[in-house]
Amino acid sequence: MNLPLLSPTRTQDYLNRLGVRPRKSLGQNFLVDANLVRKSIEMAQLEQGMQIVEIGPGLGTLTRGLLNAGTHVYAVERDPIMVRHLKDDLLPQSEGKLDLLEADAVNSPIGNLPTDTDFRIVANLPYAITSPWLEAILAGTLAQRMVLLVQKEAASRLLAQPGSKSIGAISLFLQAAYQDAGQHPVAKTCFHPVPDVDSVLMCLQLRKAPFLFSKQQRDWIREIFTMRRKQLRALCKRLGLESWFSKVQEAGLPEGVRAENVPLEFWQTIGKEP
Repeated sequence: MNLPLLSPTRTQDYLNRLGVRPRKSLGQNFLVDANLVRKSIEMAQLEQGMQIVEIGPGLGTLTRGLLNAGTHVYAVERDPIMVRHLKDDLLPQSEGKLDLLEADAVNSPIGNLPTDTDFRIVANLPYAITSPWLEAILAGTLAQRMVLLVQKEAASRLLAQPGSKSIGAISLFLQAAYQDAGQHPVAKTCFHPVPDVDSVLMCLQLRKAPFLFSKQQRDWIREIFTMRRKQLRALCKRLGLESWFSKVQEAGLPEGVRAENVPLEFWQTIGKEP
C-alpha cells in the first residue's frame, strides 16, 4: 500500500473542507510531519501483518503510515466528524486493513481488536485521556510494545522514579508492566495547530514478567498519592495497612517515609499477607 502522508497544506485543506476548527476539549493537535510518522513506525518495530491499535487517528496521517507498513489497524476515534471523514476518505483505500470504531478510547481502549491476539499500540494520545486510557490498558490485555506521542510533562510523570515529585500512582502501575525502551523529542511544529507545550515520542516494552496491580491495590495506591504530603505511616493506619507498612520499615525505609520515596517492589506487595 502506498498512501500519501498528509502535509501541513493538505491537513489544512481537509480541515477547511470539513469545516472543522481543532477542538482543545478533544486534544486535537493534528500530526503534520511525515518524518515523525516514520519515526513512530521505526520505534514500534513493525512488521507486515501485525495487529496495531491506534487511538485518536483524526485525519489519518499516522493511520496511513501504519497501513503502508502492512499492518492491520484497529483505530478508535471519538469525534464523529473525523469518523465520517475516515470512512469516506481512508476506509475505501485500506484494502480491508482498517477497522474503525467510533467510541471514547477510555471505555474502548483497544477498539474492536480481538483480545486473544498479540498486538502493539501506536498513538498520538490526547493529553486529557493519557492516564485514564493507560489505566484501562493496564486492566486488560497488554500490548507487546507501545509507542505513544504524549506531552513531555506526561512522559516525565509516567517514567518518574522514586524520590521524584512527579511520581504518582500511574507511574507505578505502568512501570510494573512496562519498561522504557527509548524516547524521541518532538518539535511543536510537527502539529497543527502548534501546541503551547513540548511533546515526546516514548516507547514502552512489555516486561518479561509484567505485574498487574489488583483493583484493591490500585485504589489504595491512588488514595495514598492523593495525600502524598502526609507520612505514609499515618495513611497506612487509616487504610488498615499497618502490617504492610511494618514490612516496609523492616526493609530499611525510615518511619517518616512518604509515598514518593517508596520503591516499586514494595508497592507490589501492598495488602498482601507475609
